[in-house]
Amino acid sequence: MKSKVIYGLVYSGMWLLSALPFRLLYLLADLNYLFMYHLTGYRRRVVRRNLERSFPEKSTAERRQIEKKFYHYLADYLLEDLKTMHLSKEELCHRMTYKHKDEFLQMIEKHGGIILMIPHYANYEWIIGMGAIMKPDDVPVQVYKPLKDPYLDALFKRIRSRFGGLNVPKHSTARELVKLKRSGKKMAVGLITDQWPSSPDMYWTNFLHQETAFLTGAERIAKLMDFPVFYCEMNKPSRGYCEVSFHLMTETPKATADGEITEMFARSLERTIRREPAYWLWSHKRWKAPRPTKEKQSTPTPQKE
Repeated sequence: MKSKVIYGLVYSGMWLLSALPFRLLYLLADLNYLFMYHLTGYRRRVVRRNLERSFPEKSTAERRQIEKKFYHYLADYLLEDLKTMHLSKEELCHRMTYKHKDEFLQMIEKHGGIILMIPHYANYEWIIGMGAIMKPDDVPVQVYKPLKDPYLDALFKRIRSRFGGLNVPKHSTARELVKLKRSGKKMAVGLITDQWPSSPDMYWTNFLHQETAFLTGAERIAKLMDFPVFYCEMNKPSRGYCEVSFHLMTETPKATADGEITEMFARSLERTIRREPAYWLWSHKRWKAPRPTKEKQSTPTPQKE
């Protein structure tokens, strides 16, 4: 009962807030930046440590500039994401540009589906509008990690399915995708791929000067379904606008070696971050544990391109 009341209050508050026009939301975002960065120092120690380890070649002043820009981005992102509760499909497609979509659509038609490897970069949540560029009967699938609270889980699923997306829990991804394929559906399957792996199934590589573990779920699903794999190159041209370019990494995932697709994702993401560092989610505790000694000895670190 308590969770249901919390759900009702949270949803009502979010709904009312998301009804505000962008110009007012950005005034709130500016205030939120001051609150998070200057007043409370929200995860500032985590952000600062991550930047120091990732960019040892930069001066302290340069890293502080990235840090401040990141907090401005984070304040904007939180309210831009909330705004999806009220955005129409037309406005979302005006604010979110989908580039290189011809190859994206051709591969869905040719193979029955594709895998999209998505980073926590720019306004990655707005990719949910990709159903607008797909054929009406094709299915945009979003793989997600369910929240412990069932009411809050329902809230976020409701928001993310507004534009026709199908939410699939990560623990049942393979089963649900096989069912869709058997029913004759074609699909684009989006997976966030750069967070700390919550299971022992992980791939290690050198990333931003650090030994880093990556999820292998996207690679395993690609090989199971034999779907081409795209990297989602995100860009934030201006406040309130975002672009995604779909870059084909492989059309034949089963022909790749174990870890090869995940390595390609890591190298692509590193280039994206180095191009514009502030728009990655530095507040995540991305490097939670060191690489196990046994794995360091038994698993060779792939070389950078």
